[in-house]
Amino acid sequence: MEHRRLGHSGFMVPVLTLGTATFGGSTEFFKAWGTTDVAEARALVDICLDAGLTMFDSADVYSAGHAEEILGEAIKGRRDRVLISTKATFPMSGDPNHVGSSRHWLIRAVDGALKRLQTDYIDLFQLHGFDAITPQEEVMGTLDTLVKAGKLRYVGCSNFSGWHLMKSLALSDRHGYVRHVAHQAYYSLIGRDYEWDLMPLALDQGVGAVVWSPLGWGRLSGKYRRSNPIDANARATQTSNAAPPVADERFYAVMDVLDAIASETGRTVPQIALNWVLSRPSVSTVIIGARNSDQLRENLGATGCWLDPSQMARLDAASAAPLPYPNWHQSGFSRNPAPV
Repeated sequence: MEHRRLGHSGFMVPVLTLGTATFGGSTEFFKAWGTTDVAEARALVDICLDAGLTMFDSADVYSAGHAEEILGEAIKGRRDRVLISTKATFPMSGDPNHVGSSRHWLIRAVDGALKRLQTDYIDLFQLHGFDAITPQEEVMGTLDTLVKAGKLRYVGCSNFSGWHLMKSLALSDRHGYVRHVAHQAYYSLIGRDYEWDLMPLALDQGVGAVVWSPLGWGRLSGKYRRSNPIDANARATQTSNAAPPVADERFYAVMDVLDAIASETGRTVPQIALNWVLSRPSVSTVIIGARNSDQLRENLGATGCWLDPSQMARLDAASAAPLPYPNWHQSGFSRNPAPV
């Protein structure tokens, strides 16, 4: 398994990370993702470690903390062989202080995650969303305290806009606080918004992308095409209020090219879609999900450089989307080249 630097840190992470949103399924939303129990999770961890995949990503809101508990059980006795990434910020109860990135909640959230994961430190802790109410000096100062206390090794964010992330980085630089070295962001062949502002920022500021949903909320799993549209039982349908939007015709155009390249290479559609994301600038690691061992083994086959330049160009063309302002205007300025 190839390893890459996480941003401009000295921390090396495998290019694939196993996501644990499928663990537990103890809430209605996450039941549509999966219901992996401890025994099944332990078997998936075994396969990952055999393949050199050592990083596992979770969050406190995944099945209301149950996913972290299952991950903690699955890695018991081998903590020194794994890297743990988790997140907090979203509401965990109706209590007005059980949400966000206040000093009060971040300390409690980290302590809760440590207990559920049965560990005394988290390798990468990420803010799951931007808290516009809490002053960023308080947020970054608290994260700095938690790193100095040894509870966190590295910090990052998730689902931030460009100005959210840059404001956090600027405050860290101003006050000498720990910096975000990772941004867990949505990026896929049918969702390339990350490239507009977040990718140039990441390259300039040394923030590694930890990519979530590289298969576009399961749409690029190879199950769905013009002749077989997404059905009512699909996760993309059951959780449509949270699914990243994409026009049907754009999705089908991408699938046409993926099918053609799959025939040319002997690879599967998800392997090609994952490989494309892995090839993009600023990407440190890509989070893969799996309901079972067969899905996991298929996704593990996405690594390596086996798409040729013409195939990459066809995927780029099929997945291209119009740029928003001011990006389309800036794209015509020779001193402001695109990062890709």
